[in-house]
Amino acid sequence: LYPVDKDPQRISKYPHYSCVLKLKGIQFPMTMRQIPNFEKQNSISINVYILKKEKKDQFSTLPTYLTKNKMNDHVNLLLVQDCYEQPSKFHYVWIKNLSRLVSMQLSKKKVQKHICDRCLHYFNSKDKLIKHTVDCLQKNDTATKMPTDEKKMLKFKNFKNKIKAPFVVYADLESVLKPSTKKTAYQQHIPAAVGYYFKCSYDESLSFYNSYRGEDCMRWFADEMNKLAEDVSTVFLCPYKMHMTPQQELEFQAATHCHICEQSFKSGQKKVRDHNHLIPENNFRGAACEGCNVNYQDTHTIPVVFHNLSGYDAHFVVTDIATRMDGKIDLLPITKEKYISFTKHINESRICFRFIDSFRFMASSLDKLSSALTNFPKKGIMPYDYFDSFDRFDELCLPPQDAFYNKLEDKPCPRRMYRRAQEVWSRFNCSNLGQYVDLYMKTDILLLADVFEQFRSSCISTYDLDPAHYFTLPGFTWDAMLKYTRQELELLTDQDMFLFVERGIRGGLSQVCSKRRAHANNKYMSKYDSTKPDVYLMYNDINNQYGWSMSQYLPYGGFEWVDSNIDITTIPDDADEGYILEVDLEYPQHLHDAHTDLPF
Repeated sequence: LYPVDKDPQRISKYPHYSCVLKLKGIQFPMTMRQIPNFEKQNSISINVYILKKEKKDQFSTLPTYLTKNKMNDHVNLLLVQDCYEQPSKFHYVWIKNLSRLVSMQLSKKKVQKHICDRCLHYFNSKDKLIKHTVDCLQKNDTATKMPTDEKKMLKFKNFKNKIKAPFVVYADLESVLKPSTKKTAYQQHIPAAVGYYFKCSYDESLSFYNSYRGEDCMRWFADEMNKLAEDVSTVFLCPYKMHMTPQQELEFQAATHCHICEQSFKSGQKKVRDHNHLIPENNFRGAACEGCNVNYQDTHTIPVVFHNLSGYDAHFVVTDIATRMDGKIDLLPITKEKYISFTKHINESRICFRFIDSFRFMASSLDKLSSALTNFPKKGIMPYDYFDSFDRFDELCLPPQDAFYNKLEDKPCPRRMYRRAQEVWSRFNCSNLGQYVDLYMKTDILLLADVFEQFRSSCISTYDLDPAHYFTLPGFTWDAMLKYTRQELELLTDQDMFLFVERGIRGGLSQVCSKRRAHANNKYMSKYDSTKPDVYLMYNDINNQYGWSMSQYLPYGGFEWVDSNIDITTIPDDADEGYILEVDLEYPQHLHDAHTDLPF
């Protein structure tokens, strides 16, 4: 702001900040949350960058705050931490020349680089940078890293996900719902019981169920996961040797394709025997490429499946898992309060637990999911709101039918469901309400295990992929598409090409009618007014719009800029080569107001 010719590092060369800057409401040291307020008061725009530690004594520069409105007075700052183990200690320094700071991390070429201070991509001319900046200001809030030409082809690579995960944990918890004294909360949920079913895919004798009820139930659950990690580690440390029958040896010698990548063996390529290390006999799986065989190993990640983990259970589980189990935790968040998944790594072990939500694979209630399968027991009922204290577990009889009122859905408990609860209480000789809760929770967990195991078996038989290796159904479906079609997709390597496509994305339109309210008037109506014009209403609903779009001709590679002098009217809809166009239209003035909400 106040450039000097000599000794710019000396504070005495500049006017005191209190004389030239407006700092109302600003506290020091200034955090990034206060920067928008500072920008607004002083008409100065600011970008802040940080140093990310890549290797020992190696750092890369990344933006951590980017101004939303670049002004004539613009400053780039570097946030320097005095100690990377104590990120709360920091100070800002002025970046005099951003190009010199980031040039070598972008390219080793010793040429002048015109760098975009938002996405940190560079251009060989100032004109190209100016043209790029217009789009980047609208689309980019962070640095982007484009694939290199050597790594631009996307294809199916997760062959290890063909192996059925040997161990899966199914879990659930029940809570006490204490009335809340706060105006913003209806109830306080306190975990009261937790259970899990450990499923072994290759030896059913190793599968078991365990549960615990008490105020310290989540601590118990964390300790149980630690014990499971030790037991599973022992299994992996004692692999079985290969056991082949004479017939399997003949099949190996005759094999022409790798059973893992399903590609034919090339001339001179080494063919190896692949086997299952977890079972003692008949463990030969097939002939494989040497490279495929090395990577085709049983996962040391154990999925822990909750139904509606993201919406409910994660809030109770993550705290004790993070604090009572040694090792780092990786979060896959939606927001600060909601997670898709989280993974706990166990120290002194290669084992880690990945907590996933079965609802993200099967978006329905457990009751509906289990009822869709024949010969499955029905889900029980629970008087959730009745459990307002831990003392309820000691009650010696089933609560009255009114206690089972579903406040969430505002529905009473049907008489037949209550009679069934009474029958369960009697048949299983429940002596108190706590035992009924234990039985209800066990039924829920085993139902979840049955439903998800059925889902896994169906996916494996259809796509030869185990969904237990994935976080969500869309991730599984993406891999299934790549594997099934064997289509290689070319990723964009040109930042401007990427922004060009991003700029053309439209969405958000859910209806095409311009009127929010319409009244019918015709002879088929009881309140027909013959003095007014006849009006008929027709409701049309289009389903599966995304599915239809993805079934059309889609681009998969060969992207390049082309001469704009082409006659697009001569290009058929099913042409082998397509175009992504950006056009300027003459839009009639009288349609502007009527079409203002349309995504044009």
